[in-house]
Amino acid sequence: MGDTTIKTVPGGQSPQGPHGERILASGKHVAMRLWADEPPTHDKPSAARDYETVGYVISGRAELVVEGQTVRLEPGDSWLVPAGARHTYRILETFTAVEATSPPAQVHGR
Repeated sequence: MGDTTIKTVPGGQSPQGPHGERILASGKHVAMRLWADEPPTHDKPSAARDYETVGYVISGRAELVVEGQTVRLEPGDSWLVPAGARHTYRILETFTAVEATSPPAQVHGR
């Protein structure tokens, strides 16, 4: 039988990550994080990460710029940023979203 470990992270105890995100449950191959009430910003530097990111907008609006392509993100939208793609977010309106990363973003200080 494979690994049957169940892991929970109580909402009030989820640690804060280095960029203000809340670290949620994670496993060997995927991790979740919450960006809650992120204020509007237009000057976030672009970055390329060695993990794939999928996300879901809970509230607010943002623009996602990936390799020169811009898409608008609104409540109910989901998105994908491929591993290695240079990207940035412009928060247009106070923004809350959940992201999942694979492999886990917080492994080895990523």
